[in-house]
Amino acid sequence: MGDIPFIDIFQGVSTLADSASTDPTIFWGRILLIFIGFALIYLGKKGVLEALIMVPMGIGMAAINAAVMFVQPYLASPGAAVNEDGLAKGGLFINPLVSEGEQWVQVLQLQWLQPVYTFTFSNGLIACLVFLGIGSLLDVGFVMARPFKSMFIALWAELGTLVAFPLAVYMGLPLADAAATATIGGADGPMILFAALMLSEDLFVPITVVAYLYLGLTYGGYPFMIKAMVPRRIRGMKMPMEHTHTITSDEKIVFAVVAATSLCLLFPVASPLFMSLFTGVIIRESGLNHYHEVFSGPILYGATFFLGLLLGVLCEASTILDPSVLILLIIGIIALTFSGFGGLVGGYILYFATGKKYNPVIGIAGVSCVPTCAKVAQKTVSEVTPDAIIMPHALGASISGVITSAVFAAVLITVVRAAGLGAM
Repeated sequence: MGDIPFIDIFQGVSTLADSASTDPTIFWGRILLIFIGFALIYLGKKGVLEALIMVPMGIGMAAINAAVMFVQPYLASPGAAVNEDGLAKGGLFINPLVSEGEQWVQVLQLQWLQPVYTFTFSNGLIACLVFLGIGSLLDVGFVMARPFKSMFIALWAELGTLVAFPLAVYMGLPLADAAATATIGGADGPMILFAALMLSEDLFVPITVVAYLYLGLTYGGYPFMIKAMVPRRIRGMKMPMEHTHTITSDEKIVFAVVAATSLCLLFPVASPLFMSLFTGVIIRESGLNHYHEVFSGPILYGATFFLGLLLGVLCEASTILDPSVLILLIIGIIALTFSGFGGLVGGYILYFATGKKYNPVIGIAGVSCVPTCAKVAQKTVSEVTPDAIIMPHALGASISGVITSAVFAAVLITVVRAAGLGAM
């Protein structure tokens, strides 16, 4: 060990020092992303951001950017520079672009998250598992009780997708990449992951990472948008009492079966997600308690944990600081901003159409981030009027948002693939 420089004993520090001299952008990017990881954990723990995603994502992000070391080239990202010893910079978690079988045998000895990534993340399975768990928690009765208002809000909350698609094309992204990026406006993480996998194989990882980073921020950002657009006197208004029909479990099952079959028929490219979502709903309403406990508990939380952990690990500085990712960051924040704006505009339309009896804050719940945006709506209203309850309306809009975001993504996938483009 006497011949080994002291700094080389701690390879994470060694590669950081090497980056400081050879590529300052990567050096500062790694430092910044480590601290962003710390911030995500802190804000998740404090409840400012969604803890279920942000805590594992934060630790993954901090770990991957700290644990860069000198490895064999097959363990590093394709195109990584090789030093005089024939080594490149990489890590021992995953390499999202490994495809050769011989490399697999070597990689699996070290990169312990590679099987989780390849068998669940890179093929969209983890998105289906999350949708299955979400479906087992959803009460579609909130949608069925007021279907037109809920779907109206959800459609307006897709404004970000409609704005982001032409904007992405204008900014130079190919049609398939632009469509995949535009799905960020739907604010539905599993659907964005699935759409990016179908449309944009090369940008699949950064699109998914950018989407989830911004989805976590909606919990902290949308309250400011609500307060900027909705005056306090309107924001705190109570919803009038409703005499709604009691929705039975049988009716909910019929709705789920018809919706799943119809959507799979119209948009088969997104059928795995439609089936997963509505299977969860049917399990919930069928009284299959053992299945419900498994899918709403271990499956959902296990998939969510590894989703957050993998997203964090994928936030390596060399990936995030790729120039192409900057465009995704810009389009992503614009998409979610316009989606929130569109949802509130839809809320205002119903506010005036109902004779000022509909709280426009419910519009933000149309942004499909279940149940985060519904919780944001209720919390914002409660700050003004503690006993005002808008959650049933907000959940109806939010669940509708899940359906509309899947439909919009499916339309984009279908159109792009019909043009002969896309990853599959």
